[in-house]
This record gives sequence, structure tokens and C-alpha cells, in this order.
Amino acid sequence: MYDRLYRARGQAENLIKLHKTQLASDRTSCRSAIANQVRLVFHAAVYWLILAMRDAIPKPRDLATAEFNTIRLTFLKIAARVIETATRVRLAFAAACADANLFRSAANALVPQAS
Repeated sequence: MYDRLYRARGQAENLIKLHKTQLASDRTSCRSAIANQVRLVFHAAVYWLILAMRDAIPKPRDLATAEFNTIRLTFLKIAARVIETATRVRLAFAAACADANLFRSAANALVPQAS
């Protein structure tokens, strides 16, 4: 019972805490209710994107269990040259980028598989 209910509840509370503190999703300071609702929808989309990215990271890596701020700083705040063609989007990282292989594996894991 402890493993099934209590730990699952604690994990859910931890994810809600990450959502509020590290994504600032509890900030609804706009005067318009629609603007606040759109803000919450965007925060929810970012939450699911970062959660999917964290799940796509291979388990032996430190980032597989990292908090959202660490993943945001590692993945989203990096410079890369984007090369767009008709059939694909390519990212060119600097030669000194230590996490280029991690980016490649995470991007490949997030691509939807054809049925």
C-alpha cells in the first residue's frame, strides 16, 4: 500500500512543486482571465515538453533525474545553427559542445515513430 499510494502521491506533489517553482506557472498577474488562462496553457505545454525531454535522456546520464531548471539551462539555452530544408531540420553545434551527442540522442528519442 505504501509503494502504490503514498509514494505515488509524494511523487505527484513533487512534480506539482516543480511545475510551480521552476516554471513559474503559479504567476497569473494579468488583468484578463483569458490572458492568465493562455499563460497556464503555455506553462503546461512547457512542462510536458521538459518532462518528455527528461524521459528521453538515457538513464546513466545525470540529466535523467535532473530538475527542470537544470534541463532548461542545459537544453534550451545553448547556441546552435539551425539548417532547414524541405524534409528535415538540422542543428549544427559548436565543436566544443560537450553535450552534442546527448542532444542527438534526445532529439531522436522525441521523433514520433511511424506505425
